Amino acid sequence: MFPIAFSELIQIFRNRLVLVTSFIIPVVVSAYFVRQHETFAALGSLGYIAAIVLFTVAAFGLYATTVTTLASRRQNLFLKRLRSTAIGDAGIIAGLLLPATVVAVVQVAAILTALAMVAGGPANIPLLVVAIVATVAMLLGLGLATAGLTNSPEHAQVTTLPVTLGVIGVASWVGISGTEDLALLKRLLPGGSATEMVMNAWNGGVAVTDSLLLLAPTLGWVVIAVVAATRLFKWEPRR
Repeated sequence: MFPIAFSELIQIFRNRLVLVTSFIIPVVVSAYFVRQHETFAALGSLGYIAAIVLFTVAAFGLYATTVTTLASRRQNLFLKRLRSTAIGDAGIIAGLLLPATVVAVVQVAAILTALAMVAGGPANIPLLVVAIVATVAMLLGLGLATAGLTNSPEHAQVTTLPVTLGVIGVASWVGISGTEDLALLKRLLPGGSATEMVMNAWNGGVAVTDSLLLLAPTLGWVVIAVVAATRLFKWEPRR
């Protein structure tokens, strides 16, 4: 698994498309939110900024990179060659996606640390970590499912757009308007409950048990995405 991950990390830095979507876009957008934190805090809250940063990095970086990577490796028959080795399917997937996952988590941690330094830290760090892990798992699952519908890295620019814009749009909707109205709908949409959990963790004022209940919709999307991925993603037969 780790040799695959190391090779994939090198490819990330060599691929300009992946480099832009994984590094430049998320970092630039997140830096803008952090720089203008007073404006966006007045619009929503500091928790809203934290949620937008998380979903910007996870959607543009982790999710889009997951789909592009798997589509590219399948197109150039790299997956076929890997399946002729002794490593299992889970090890192959883990090796391919580990670099992008680590990069995304490091980016989120660095940007949220910068936000905490300029605007004040989160009220509940463990809850924030749980929300980040759940969000990362959801976007990874959705990436695996979308990869099953993607024929090439170029095609990934089209297939990833609905989910990327969708989860960021839901995060903005929940972050600005809250969940006083249409609470069930907002929490069931992908990213809605995770956004509320991030806001609760950063802003405080909500019981931890109530926030942990918000894990259910996010984990539900993880299960749905993984099941869809097993049906949609077509492996090359083992030899």
